[in-house]
Amino acid sequence: MTIGHLLYYITFMTIGQYLLQYLLTKIQNYDIINLIIVFNNTIERIIIMKNDKIEKENRLLDNAFRLFTEKGIKETSIQDIVDSADVAKGTFYLYFKDKYQIRDILIAKKSEKLFSDALNSLRKTYIANFSDQIIYIINYVIDELTKNPLLLKFISKNLSWGVYNKTILKLQDKAEENNLYNLFMQGIKENNVKLENPDVTLFMIIELVSSTCFNSILYKEPLSIENYKPYLYKAIRNLLEN
Repeated sequence: MTIGHLLYYITFMTIGQYLLQYLLTKIQNYDIINLIIVFNNTIERIIIMKNDKIEKENRLLDNAFRLFTEKGIKETSIQDIVDSADVAKGTFYLYFKDKYQIRDILIAKKSEKLFSDALNSLRKTYIANFSDQIIYIINYVIDELTKNPLLLKFISKNLSWGVYNKTILKLQDKAEENNLYNLFMQGIKENNVKLENPDVTLFMIIELVSSTCFNSILYKEPLSIENYKPYLYKAIRNLLEN
């Protein structure tokens, strides 16, 4: 082999190596780009499917609530709910076991929202006293139920589900800042309130409000709600301060 041939060979091999590396880089980059595209498309599809699932579930809940309050639970069938929500009947059973499960979820969610809205309203005020804070929240909830008797009838006497029925509410992953239970427990600690059993006390307060206000708002028994409030709030203060 002459020096010329050797130089030619070396040059050819060097160019070949660079060309091979270039092609490999292009192929790798192409694969990476394709992988990224496939990954992004997959994520988009998952998000769309998740949003579609949430949207269908919300449609079922919203239409069930409307039908339950308009017709009554007993008179409302699953077929009525799916027809109104414009989904297949089989879709209903992907989310709920029966109409009574959807009723329970709605009661818990509607009750929880009442307390959540009350807490948001409380944060816009300056009320330092712990008992006054609880009275403010209760008064807010009562006023909302007074304005919406259909909601009151639907929740019936199950207002406590909005605080305690977390299994139904699926609140485990929800932000806790609007949780009445946490506010109550934090309040008795910060204000050094001595309660034998805080859980029982909070449950008693909510059940007292739920059961007595139902009759007072709807039937004005034993008094109208405005005349009944002073007695109710005195009883709540006694539970918290004695």
